Amino acid sequence: MKNNTKNKMADLNDHLFMQMERLNDDDLKGEKLKEEIARAKSVSGVANQIINNARVCIDGMKAFNEGLIKTAPRMLGLEVHEEI
Repeated sequence: MKNNTKNKMADLNDHLFMQMERLNDDDLKGEKLKEEIARAKSVSGVANQIINNARVCIDGMKAFNEGLIKTAPRMLGLEVHEEI
C-alpha cells in the first residue's frame, strides 16, 4: 500500500506555531479575534487526535519490536512477514 500522505508530524508542528502566531496578532480584535480563537480550538482538537494516533502507532511498533506481538499492526503500514 502506497502512502500518499502530504502532511507529516513536522507539518503539524508548523501548523500549530502558525496558529499561535495568528493568535498573537495585535491587530486581531473583536469578531475576527473570536473567529481565530474558535479556529485555534478546532486546530488543537485535530492536533490532539493526530498526536494520540501517532502514540498508538509508536506503542504498536514498540510491542512488535519487543516481541510482544508477532505481526505489526496493519495501521502502521508495514509489510512484515513472520518467519516460518
